Amino acid sequence: MKRYSQDPTDPAFLQDPYTFYDQTRMEGDFFYWQDYQMACAVSHQMVHAILRDRRMGRQVPSERAPDIPPLQQPFYDIEAHSMLELEAPRHTRLRSLVLRAFTSRTISNLEPAMRQLCHDLIDTFDDGPFDLLTAFAQPVPVIIICRLLGVPEAHAPDLLRWSNAMVAMYQARRTREIEDAAAQASQEFAAFLRDYIAERRKRPGDDLISTLIAAEEAGEKLSEAELITTCILLLNAGHEATVHTLGNGVKTLLERGVTQITDAAVEEIIRYDPPLHMFTRWVYEDLEIGGHHFKRGDQIACLLGAANRDPNAYPDPNRFDPTRSGPKNASFGGGIHFCVGAPLARLELRVALQTLFERCPSLHLAGSPKYADLYHFHGLEQLLVAR
Repeated sequence: MKRYSQDPTDPAFLQDPYTFYDQTRMEGDFFYWQDYQMACAVSHQMVHAILRDRRMGRQVPSERAPDIPPLQQPFYDIEAHSMLELEAPRHTRLRSLVLRAFTSRTISNLEPAMRQLCHDLIDTFDDGPFDLLTAFAQPVPVIIICRLLGVPEAHAPDLLRWSNAMVAMYQARRTREIEDAAAQASQEFAAFLRDYIAERRKRPGDDLISTLIAAEEAGEKLSEAELITTCILLLNAGHEATVHTLGNGVKTLLERGVTQITDAAVEEIIRYDPPLHMFTRWVYEDLEIGGHHFKRGDQIACLLGAANRDPNAYPDPNRFDPTRSGPKNASFGGGIHFCVGAPLARLELRVALQTLFERCPSLHLAGSPKYADLYHFHGLEQLLVAR
C-alpha cells in the first residue's frame, strides 16, 4: 500500500482536496495516509464495500478504547449513547426507535413551512454584498431542526453555537481550546435538553422529542441519556452537513450559471462537493479486502469525497453535470449507518435552492469563495453574494 503525506490543514489542500484524491486513487483502492496513520479507501466500489462490511464498524474495540482526560468527559458522555458510534444490538434498537419518529410523512409535512421560512429569510437579504451562509444557509437547517424537535426557535442561536463547538472535535485542526469549548457546549446542550425533555414528559406535543419519549422497541424506551444524545446527534449531524452542502452547492451553481434546481441537480450537488469527506471504521477481526490484510483494532478511513469523484463510477467525474445519472453517491454513508436524515437533507436542499433562485434570479458572486480549515468536513468560510 503506497504511503502519502498530506497535511489536512494545508491551505492548498483545503481549497482543492480532489487533486490529492485523484493522485492517490491512481494507486488502487487504498493508500496509507501518513498524517492520519491510517489506510484510506478512495475508490467508489471499495468505499461502499467497507461501509457495508459487518466485519468493521464504528464502535471502538475494547482494547483500543482511549484514556479520556477528565476535562473532555462531558463530550464523550454524549458520544457514548450516539447511534453513530455504536453497533448492534444497541445501534439496532436506537435506530429503530428514531425511525419510528423520523417518518417520511413527518418530513414531507415540513415542506410548506420550510418554503415559507426560505421566503422569510430572503425578504431580509441586503441588496449589496452579504454572506449567504449566515443569512440563509445556516438558519434554514437549524430552524427546521428546532421545529422538528419542538424546541422554540428563539433558542436557535444557542443550538447553533453548541453544535459548532461540538462538531469541531472531529476537525484536523483540533486543539486544547477546541476540546474545552466542546466540553462546555456538551454540558450546556445536555442541561438545556434535560429540562426540555422533562417539560415534554409532562406536556407532550406534536414534535419529535415527544414522539421519541413515547416510542418503544421490544418494550424498551429511550433512556434520558439516549434521548439527549439522539437530539444532539440529529442537530449536529443534520445542521453541519446541510449548511456546507447549501454553501458549496450555491457556489458551484453560481460559478456555472445553473439556476434550474431539479432532483438530479440536487444529487449532483451532493456528489460533486460533499460536506463530509472522511468516515472511519474499526476492524473487528483479521481480514483481507482489496488485496490488503488488516488486523483487529486497525482503523480504515472511507474518503467519501474521493469515492464521489471516481472515474470508474462517474464519467468525467470532476465536471459538474446537473443532469447526471449514475450510481448512488457516498455522501450519506452506507450500510447500517446510512444517514437517517438523508430524506430531510434532500428536501431542505431542493426547497431552499428552488426558492432562492426563484426569488433571486440575478444572484451572483460578490467575492472569491474560500473553503475553511474544517477537514474532514468541507465547507466555505463565507459566501459573499449580491442580487
